[in-house]
Amino acid sequence: MGTKNILWGILVVVIIGTVLLSGCIEEKPRENITQISAIKKFSSVEEFKNYLEETKTAQGYYNYGLLSNAITAQTPPLPFDERLATEFTATKTSGSGTSFERVSETNVQVKGIDEPDIVKTDGKKIYFSPEIMWTYSSRKVAPPYYKEPKINIINAFPPTDLAMDGEINNTGSLLLTNDVLVIFSYQNIEGYDVSDPKSPVKKWNIKLNESTSIVTSRLYNGKIYLVLRNYIDEYNPCPIKPLTIGENPLVIECKEIYHPVSPVPIDITFSAIILNPISGEIKNKISFTGSYSQSIVYMSENAIYITYYYQESVFRFVSKFFREECSDLLSKGILEKIEKLDGYDISEQAKLMELQTIFEKYYRTLTNDERLKLGNEMNNRRSKYYNKEKRNLEKSGIVKIGLEKFEVTATGSVPGFPLNQFALDEYEENLRIATTFGERFGGRGFGTGGRESANDVYVLDKNLKIIGAIKDLGMQERIYSARFIGDSGYLVTFRETDPFYVLDLSNPKKPELKGELKIPGYSSYLHPITEDKILGIGKENWQVKISLFDVSQVENPKESDKYLLDESWSDILNTHHAFLLDTKHDVFFLPGSKGGYVFSYKDDKLKLIKAVSEISARRAIYINDYLYIIGDDKIVVLNENDWEKINEMKF
Repeated sequence: MGTKNILWGILVVVIIGTVLLSGCIEEKPRENITQISAIKKFSSVEEFKNYLEETKTAQGYYNYGLLSNAITAQTPPLPFDERLATEFTATKTSGSGTSFERVSETNVQVKGIDEPDIVKTDGKKIYFSPEIMWTYSSRKVAPPYYKEPKINIINAFPPTDLAMDGEINNTGSLLLTNDVLVIFSYQNIEGYDVSDPKSPVKKWNIKLNESTSIVTSRLYNGKIYLVLRNYIDEYNPCPIKPLTIGENPLVIECKEIYHPVSPVPIDITFSAIILNPISGEIKNKISFTGSYSQSIVYMSENAIYITYYYQESVFRFVSKFFREECSDLLSKGILEKIEKLDGYDISEQAKLMELQTIFEKYYRTLTNDERLKLGNEMNNRRSKYYNKEKRNLEKSGIVKIGLEKFEVTATGSVPGFPLNQFALDEYEENLRIATTFGERFGGRGFGTGGRESANDVYVLDKNLKIIGAIKDLGMQERIYSARFIGDSGYLVTFRETDPFYVLDLSNPKKPELKGELKIPGYSSYLHPITEDKILGIGKENWQVKISLFDVSQVENPKESDKYLLDESWSDILNTHHAFLLDTKHDVFFLPGSKGGYVFSYKDDKLKLIKAVSEISARRAIYINDYLYIIGDDKIVVLNENDWEKINEMKF
């Protein structure tokens, strides 16, 4: 490579390549981190517009939001077996006079806060919301035709009386409470009285406005916590009207909308709403600016935690690198020009282009020997500088909203970004969060030219101040799954192998990495089976992989057993709702593209005890000792005592 290519290769990678590859420009001084994590309300529409102008230069790159794809729940610490419970137990009587004693619930992060899913049951009926349905004729020349999906209400118990009871001409994610089925569809939220399943009655309807979409919802203590998003109209950003109840629109004024104090690129206003599922009445609301992606919402019994992602200014980072690390390589005149450029009131892109011009002129003044030396020196120093500064380059701000008054009670920030809802967990008033950094900002530019990612786990107190951390887990890898259980944490990172980490979080001020296990493949979902057994579901060599981890010796975790399924995909890799655990029979269920599978984990061995073919399996539930496998076009019922099929019903 010629000397010119060496120098310009560095400049392009460090200055311009990083912008394009990591996708970020953001005008926020790292020196003012506390202001970045702080939020306040707009005072007027003019202030909102001015804020948009300040952040405009970062639009078109990575987004940064206060709220996004998932909301999850965690209750206070309970005995281990209670926290694992995914069923409710009672003695109830069905219409036929037959009683049931135990019924599974949707697999959620922690017992106590329900999550919407395509299947719900109360032990008597199954409510199933299928997705797109294609019906095939027995005649080979007949093409498939589309059948409008409907919510099926199935008489489920006793299983010998399995039959279709009713239908609702709608489809979407479901929540069920007190004989009210709440349906979250594309442009509507509806509540149906299903006390008479043969004739469900619509009780209320909420219409979402054209620019409104549902982010997520949760059911907790008889209330629905709903999160919506609206794209920001830069000419008329507020007030916003996300939905209409009857003829009455919900109006959110400018003075009700929170935003980060320091300018953060935004394109969305999010609204968190408390909804009465019986009446459809809105009880409370709170709104935030943010962006379409890169955010997580987590809910405990006391608070909602909202994360939003932001990055350091690329120009600020590069100019500081030149001034602090390369002052002996550059002329005094160049350094003065860089410092002067830093003070210009122009966009980040303009500063970067101007910096390129400055170096182009400077380059022409150098001899070939000087160019060669400069290129090599800068290449080595930028790698060291990145490693020193990497945790300041990308962060997640965290906002804590108390449920009692539905107001902000604390703010904070941590390096990196969380993967999903399982990367956050509240325990004994502390928040634990697992993050990845280096994948997006400079990992392919500021470092050695390869990936520079790493993973941390932070413990924050009730005021969201960092009190403990475990750093640099899985160097050059990223988090694929996380699970926090009491005083322990479990983490899987992946690039080529699957490091499974066991964390001791009993001392929140001094969390420790206790054990590590490296095995092929990866686990994208972790589920506690017993106090010292963790199930991992992921992939290895393009097959669905099931791993049973023994963590009884925290310093020496083991893979007790593994099973490679003849499947390339399972819905569990996409949603934890597809997983079902039945501790009474020591079994779990997972769906595949070829059928449904029931595994035993008894005696620390994974054994496939039942495979059900010819069903596009989506979910499974149990009522008493009967397992109902629910597919797109039929239900199959198995007796869990001998695993024989006792009934089947096609839709």
